[in-house]
Amino acid sequence: MNAEIIAVGTELLLGQIANTNGAYLAQKLAGIGVNVYYQTVVGDNPKRLQTVFEGAQKRSDLVILIGGLGPTKDDLTKQVVAKALHVELATDTAALEKITAFQKQSGRLNTANNRLQALKLADAESLPNETGFAVGDYYRNPSGADVVLLPGPPSEFTIMVDRQLMPRLMEQGTENGVIFSKVMRFIGIGESELVTDLSDLIDQQTNPTIAPYAKVGEVTLRITATAESTAAAESRVDQMVAEVLKRDGKYCYGYGDDNSLAQVVVHQLIERHLSVTAAESLTAGEFQSTLGDVPGVSAVFPGGFVTYANEAKVSLLSIPQHIVDDYGVVSKETAVWMAQQAKAKLATDVAVSFTGVAGPDKLEDQPAGTVWIGIAYKDQPAEAYLFNFANGRAQIRRSSVLTGLNLIRQKLMTN
Repeated sequence: MNAEIIAVGTELLLGQIANTNGAYLAQKLAGIGVNVYYQTVVGDNPKRLQTVFEGAQKRSDLVILIGGLGPTKDDLTKQVVAKALHVELATDTAALEKITAFQKQSGRLNTANNRLQALKLADAESLPNETGFAVGDYYRNPSGADVVLLPGPPSEFTIMVDRQLMPRLMEQGTENGVIFSKVMRFIGIGESELVTDLSDLIDQQTNPTIAPYAKVGEVTLRITATAESTAAAESRVDQMVAEVLKRDGKYCYGYGDDNSLAQVVVHQLIERHLSVTAAESLTAGEFQSTLGDVPGVSAVFPGGFVTYANEAKVSLLSIPQHIVDDYGVVSKETAVWMAQQAKAKLATDVAVSFTGVAGPDKLEDQPAGTVWIGIAYKDQPAEAYLFNFANGRAQIRRSSVLTGLNLIRQKLMTN
């Protein structure tokens, strides 16, 4: 299946906002073996949108339009597509009831333009909007490319893609049968190294296929297969997963699009009845905030320390002044003391510490990206490890947080 993405919105065309929806959708489609050969951004102009859409209809099997489904005058995607396909627009009853109920509850006037969001292409399958009001469409075109209409706001778009569109595409499959896909998540290994380790598998890939994606601090592999049945496709994927694990299994921390490293670590701590704390300098609380995003973390996380200034390290963690004076804050010694003191003060089983240079300037003659991460685990002596991260302040912090989580994961694996 060859798909084409058309993002609609003058704000996208002028660069006022980034087209993150297009990138997100393209990755999702590639992960299930759907080719994307064209992406277009077009402004809120009916004639130009119709021209772009009609061209896409001629060269693609599936045309997906993003945006222009709202209640304002420039939201004309459904109307333009309906005209080009020579089909009528119909009202989705469930969507209209949702809009009406919201307007009544909020005490707002249920105006005609709001009701436009409940319109869909006649005979199209509705894609419910779980977080908004503009209904999506999946129109199986008897005389051309199938058409999908998706809302533009990312909070509505991503959920509709994940929960409505992708399952339908997976069920529909391809001319070769059913599609099955699995995501493997890796930490502690770079994309280039992972791809090198798997180069023969990637070079020879036919079915299943392997698609690597690099993220900040981690790498994912999406393995996708087609077969005559779901069970057969899953078996092909599992065989490839087993081969990947033979080579780089120690770096694989989990599976799935939504299974984060923080979730994996927190769940392992809960299962083992182990508590965790942290002492953060350069990450300024980001590690603890990441833990806090995981439901149920309160069972293992009593709290922690953010000791950004040297004085805070001494006063809150009781680190001897001479440690900071003699070795500096960007040092193994300070990282070790931060971890062991945080663990002792909150009486936890595990503690991690972060100290270093987030940048952009040097600190203690150390370049940006120099990071020491300490870990104190149960009754073992505290340790600290040196890392060198890159790509700016925010990414240095994010990489530090993920690496700290991975150090805990490794301790749990070996103890």
